[in-house]
This record gives sequence, C-alpha cells and structure tokens, in this order.
Amino acid sequence: MESIIPRVFATIVAKCILISNGCRILWILFIAQQTLFLQYENPNLSTMNAFSITGNQPIQELTSIYTHKREEIRIRLGEFKRIWRTGTEKEIFAELVFCILTPMARGEMCCVAVENMVRSGVLFTGDSSQITRELIGARFIHKKSAYIIEARERFLHNNPVSLRSTISSTSDGHKAREWLARSVKGIGYKEASHFLRNIGFEQNLAILDRHILKNLKSFGVIKEIPGSLTKSQYLDMEKKMLEFSKAIHISMSYLDFVLWYKETGVILK
Repeated sequence: MESIIPRVFATIVAKCILISNGCRILWILFIAQQTLFLQYENPNLSTMNAFSITGNQPIQELTSIYTHKREEIRIRLGEFKRIWRTGTEKEIFAELVFCILTPMARGEMCCVAVENMVRSGVLFTGDSSQITRELIGARFIHKKSAYIIEARERFLHNNPVSLRSTISSTSDGHKAREWLARSVKGIGYKEASHFLRNIGFEQNLAILDRHILKNLKSFGVIKEIPGSLTKSQYLDMEKKMLEFSKAIHISMSYLDFVLWYKETGVILK
C-alpha cells in the first residue's frame, strides 16, 4: 500500500492540474515521477542492463534461482557456520582436504572421497598409498596425497598447530586467506576462500572456479577468463564480483551458490 497510495495521489493531482491549465510540462514531470516509482519498486531494473550482454540469459534468471533456492542455501550456510561454532579439529581438517582435492576435479567426487576416508579412518591414520587409493576422481593424486599427509602432520599430529586457533587469531577473512595460501601446500586463493566459506568463518570471499568465471564473463562483469589467475587478477575479479553482487541484491555467499546451481543444477558445498 505504501507504494500505491503516493502513485494514485500523484495521478489525481497531475491530471487535475492538466485539466485546469493544459500545461504540458506537468505531464512530463508526471511521467518522470512514474518512472521513479517503478525503479523504487524494482531496484534491479537500473542495474540489470549494466551487467547483461545481448544473447545471454538475463539477470532475472539469477534472481529466480535465488528466490527458489534461497532457503536451501540458507540451510547449507548454517551447516557451515555450525562447523566453525562446534566442529572438531578433525571436521575442520576434513574440509581443508576437500578443498585441496577440488582443483580440476568434480566436487561431488571429492565429497565422496573425503567422506569415505573419514568413515574408514584413512584420512587421519592412513599412509600415502592408502590415501592415494581413495582419491577417485581427483587429479594429481600422488601430489595431493603428499599435501594431505603434510597438512595432517602439521594440524593434527605431533603437537599440532590448531587450524581453528590460527584462523581465529587473524580476526579477518582476508588475512586468514593470505595465511592459508602462503602456508598450506595445495591451497591457493580460490581454495582458501572455499575452505573459509565451508567452515563458516568467512562468507564474502569469491570462490573463482571455472563455473563462476564463466558466468561473470557471460554477464559482463569481467572481460576475459585468464588461463591462470595472479593474486592481483584474483583480487580485481573478486572486487568486480562484489560490485555485481551488490547491484543485483544477492549477497556474495548466496551468489556463489546461485551461479554454481545455474551451471550444475545442484547445491553442493
């Protein structure tokens, strides 16, 4: 009602003035006022054109996915936050391993591999050959097996460094990402952003995988998809994705899931 009443009142006043004196300029002002009302009711109208490219699917598809999947995404983000609040060091470590495995691999297969290793205990006690056998669907399995064992020795065994405590001490998602990318083998900016999201510590970092980059280019947010991302390129694209997120009124944590769902049809992790 709040948006209808001013419009009706404005219509009546404008028409009365027009009838009384026939002033054309007031009619022009009235039309301008109607446009402002429409933009007030649908703020996306002014930003959709800025990020849409002719021939690509419109921004409305993203808002539709967001509307239909918002509750499912909210629940998934809540599961991540639970890990940070009450999860064990082993649970946090398992998420780190998942993110080590994901580059150039299917997320579903990586989920299955980690779940199997947690269930059997191989993730926490297995040797290199045992872990390697479980990495079905992952790439560079011998190298990643070595990364997992090195991280396990550091964060779980022999006077371990607590992942939770170290990340907490940074008090900032960007600083935590810097530490992870610098300190943990197999973890770059994308994987660190993914890990921090999945443990519920930071939900506003961009996870720039191939699906996300493809869509950012499609909507005109970025011009090209580089073969590899330098730190400065990553941060620049993250900034542009954040601007896009604000423009279409979908927060970064939700937008990642929306774009992923648009490409794969699933809400994963």
